[in-house]
Order: sequence, then C-alpha cells, then structure tokens
Amino acid sequence: MSLHSVSVAGVVVREDGRVLVIRRADNGAWEAPGGVLELDERPEDGVCREVLEETGVKVDPVRLSGVYKNMERAIVALVFLCRPVGGEEQTSAETSEVRWFTREEVRSRMAEAYAVRVLDALDSTTPPVRAHDGQRLR
Repeated sequence: MSLHSVSVAGVVVREDGRVLVIRRADNGAWEAPGGVLELDERPEDGVCREVLEETGVKVDPVRLSGVYKNMERAIVALVFLCRPVGGEEQTSAETSEVRWFTREEVRSRMAEAYAVRVLDALDSTTPPVRAHDGQRLR
C-alpha cells in the first residue's frame, strides 16, 4: 500500500494583478504559500490557515485552480485561487520573505513546477491536473 500526503496552496491575487509569494526558509525557493492539510480540515479552511500562518495575509478562496502531484515525494497539492481580505504581510518560521510578484517575476524566479500553479490559476478556468518531479513538469 502506498500513502500520499495532501497539501493545499493559495494563489492570492491583488487587484493590481500581483501574486503573493513566499521564499521558503528551508531551501530558499519561491512558491505560493501553502502546506499540509490537517486530517480534520476542509481544503478551503486549510488554504486559509496556511496562507495566514506563512504570510500574515487573510484570504477568501475563490475556486480550485488546479491539482498537482509531486511524483518524487508522493504529495498531491490542491491549489486555490484566492483574494486577499485583510491582514498584513509578515514572515514566519517557514518563510524568509513575503512578496507580491508580477507574472514575469513568477516565470523568471520560481521553479517550473511551482510557477505553473500560479500561471494556471491566473489563466485557466478549468482546473488542470498535472504531475511533476519537484522542479519540472512531467
């Protein structure tokens, strides 16, 4: 029997089109904020909790924007398009920086496997299902 972990991430988009991103404290990678879904937690509640914990920003999930599987680590990520509704940007134990990136910064500064989550949320109306190895799409 194989086990999978389920995570959630929020692609938080401001009115000016910029996207909330974090620089992970453990590996320095830029990603949309998110983390492991708790066993007793609805996905929408989990994404709100994770974004707030990692960035200080309160969000309202708008819709599921994609499903992504890291084939190397057996993690299934449910990604939600979100809008900010309060709070103030701040780092956490898990984040060394919190920024609002343009689409171009997402493309140039994030690994393909994570940039695609943001770009899918911005561009797609039907949630795609994709697999990757932690860096590149498969």
